Amino acid sequence: MVQGIKNRFPDLGVLALLWFAGLYMRLPILVAPPLSPAIADELALSQTHIGALTTLPVFMLALGALMGSLLIMRLGARNALILALVVVAFGSAARGLAHTPTTLLVFSGLMGLGIAVMQPSLPALLPRWLTPPRIALGTACYMNGMLMGEFTGAGLTLPLIMPLTDDSWRATLAVWSLPALIVAMALTIPRRDYGEKSTSTQWLPELRDPLMWKLGFLLGGTASLFFGTNAYMASVLEQRGELERLDTTLFLFNLAQVGASVLMLLMARHWVARRSPVIASAGISVAAMLGFLLLEGWPGVAFAVAMSFFAGVLLILIVALPPQLADSGHAGRLSAGNFTIGYTLAFFVPLLGGALADVTGNSLAAVWLILAFAATTVPIALGLKLPD
Repeated sequence: MVQGIKNRFPDLGVLALLWFAGLYMRLPILVAPPLSPAIADELALSQTHIGALTTLPVFMLALGALMGSLLIMRLGARNALILALVVVAFGSAARGLAHTPTTLLVFSGLMGLGIAVMQPSLPALLPRWLTPPRIALGTACYMNGMLMGEFTGAGLTLPLIMPLTDDSWRATLAVWSLPALIVAMALTIPRRDYGEKSTSTQWLPELRDPLMWKLGFLLGGTASLFFGTNAYMASVLEQRGELERLDTTLFLFNLAQVGASVLMLLMARHWVARRSPVIASAGISVAAMLGFLLLEGWPGVAFAVAMSFFAGVLLILIVALPPQLADSGHAGRLSAGNFTIGYTLAFFVPLLGGALADVTGNSLAAVWLILAFAATTVPIALGLKLPD
């Protein structure tokens, strides 16, 4: 039963706030790749430093998720989210003040910790701000913002923002980062209280919870497919003699996830917390990845884009489950455990793939390893105890 309702803010306004919060879960990370040549020239970065600009924040998503669960228990989901956004804004903008590679990476890591806290805070906030029938829509909304952040940061930084800042990478980081403070202030406006408030003092995920491990491995599989293929796309296309297709392929590959999030905005209430869509998206994404590996030319590119699309659908379905299956307090813990497991795997599996590629001298070996891991997660989807 819905209790203690305090509804002083329209649903549309809440959904808009969720969307903007989701935007800052990825935009600050994906701004780095297009700016990396300018940053590298000024700060004399090595290739390792350049790679770490993107991979270090992703790794922090795993390391900081448990801290997010603790802050949710101590401060509440809304306050934890506001604090995290402030950290993201200042950490991301402070990268523009760095004058050494070390300080640049320290600020990048701080930003990553802020984003890591945001991840479980949003699922924990949904049951407080939205009625049960609208929780799935709320998840799809902030996930659409997140995936739009990936596309916006990677695609609009050079053609749109850099000309406005006189080609200053430092000013560009500030322009993208500081508006997160406006979002943080706006999050104080809604006064909503749907459902029972959790009184639990537990913040560590339950390690014996099989659902947490299942969702974590499914998240690790789909995130490895997306981040790993992004990372090795240039190497694979170069090995095939198709490097001229790289820009178009990466554009379509990342745009596909935005398309997936738009589809989920329409289908969330029908697909979330159901087993069949999870099984279908997991199976099709693995099959599409196989098509990319086996086919060259534009057919291979088409399969890569299809893989990205269905991996995006699966990502949203997985992230949407904790607030559907648990109360506000437990949803944060379940999400924290899920993100810790998933993003740890998403960091190390592509890394092992790269090591395998170095040993064999074959760039495709990295992607084959990622595919093999993702394929092992499909049976997990079959074992989820959800209605079909």
